[in-house]
Amino acid sequence: MTGTVTPAPGAAKPARVRRRVPIRTPHQAAKAGGGRLGGPLAALPWALPAFVFVGVLLVYPFFRGVYGSFFEDNGFTSSFTGFDNYARLTDDPVFGRSVLNTLMWVAGTLLLPVLAGLLIAVATHRTRFGGIAQLVVVLPFAVSGAATAVLWNFMLTSDGAVNQVLRGVGLDGWTQTWLLEWPQNTLAMIVASTWQATGLNVVLFAIGLRAIPRETVEAAALDGASGWRMFRYVTLPQLRAVTVVVVGMAIVNSLKAFDMIWILTKGGPSRSSETLALSMYRETFRLFHVGYGSAIALVLSVIVVASSWMYLRRQMPDTGTAKS
Repeated sequence: MTGTVTPAPGAAKPARVRRRVPIRTPHQAAKAGGGRLGGPLAALPWALPAFVFVGVLLVYPFFRGVYGSFFEDNGFTSSFTGFDNYARLTDDPVFGRSVLNTLMWVAGTLLLPVLAGLLIAVATHRTRFGGIAQLVVVLPFAVSGAATAVLWNFMLTSDGAVNQVLRGVGLDGWTQTWLLEWPQNTLAMIVASTWQATGLNVVLFAIGLRAIPRETVEAAALDGASGWRMFRYVTLPQLRAVTVVVVGMAIVNSLKAFDMIWILTKGGPSRSSETLALSMYRETFRLFHVGYGSAIALVLSVIVVASSWMYLRRQMPDTGTAKS
């Protein structure tokens, strides 16, 4: 017959043993898991497809273009010419006009869509019909660049809707051949691009406005800020992060503008409205000057990367200084 053993009266109770839970640092855990799923190279098989994808579609074409820019290549035969293609750029008036048009696109894209998007977002923020107004402005962004170009081609041709309206209201002197003369053809296409691109900027600025703490606005209002002073000293500084994104996207998109220009003017007349992206396409795929087109592509790539890097370096905080 078995039973529980009870300690004798006055006997000391057995001491309670505490078990120590083993704790490992991340470095010890990684070392212990070496060669298994948790090792430092465990993520490599998962990242390898992305590396291959980027290498095939981005890295290899870039270096292949750099290599091809040193050759005179017509798509069938090629011969090494060194820096002749780059020397040709300095003497080509079409290239100079393309650079000028590209700069006009950058300036116009920064002044019109960004400024219009900011003003519309601020004007419609927390108003009764602000959401409907923003929706109307955003709708053109859902239309592709090609469809936008077709629509504006209907409006800007010599007998298009714009000239017909001007004649209808008695302003015959204001009618223009909008797409047949430089620089008004470039300016007209910038306006058409603004009509489409403003919607995205309105959305981004509206998100930034909703992220501003209400307490900040109320505190500024108690201090007497209103109207322009509220916008200048409270709203605009709070939108700095969004503005950096919007301006950066505008710079890159303006430097690679292509579809709207190609559909509206095809770079004409006499290649007067070409940008660098359009010149690269025409030289490479239309005139079969592959080496010269590669040189233009490399110049455009350097401009895009350099301008983006300098802009972000200037706008983003210096983390190294902050840490020290």
